[in-house]
Amino acid sequence: MTIDDKKNNNFTNNIVQNLVLENREKLSISGVLDVLSFDDQIVILETELGLLTVKGENLRINKLSLDTAEVIIDGEIYNLGYSEKELDKKSGGGLLGKIFK
Repeated sequence: MTIDDKKNNNFTNNIVQNLVLENREKLSISGVLDVLSFDDQIVILETELGLLTVKGENLRINKLSLDTAEVIIDGEIYNLGYSEKELDKKSGGGLLGKIFK
């Protein structure tokens, strides 16, 4: 699905999500619905625009406020990646579904 297809399908439904990465050491994220998994190398967040995976080293959640839908992650951040909510549901339901595929 291209970006134009997503716009035509009202993919975002006027949702605004901000990611602010400072010096690859501090990541501020808005629009967070839930923290699904985290350790010092990977953080998986459910956001309004899909699942967001943050990879790095020495990661720690500095601030978590689900009331304001904000998360701040500190550490050495190497990778940020989104995956579609719909695709994850079709693939067998999260991590266990992927393991037992």
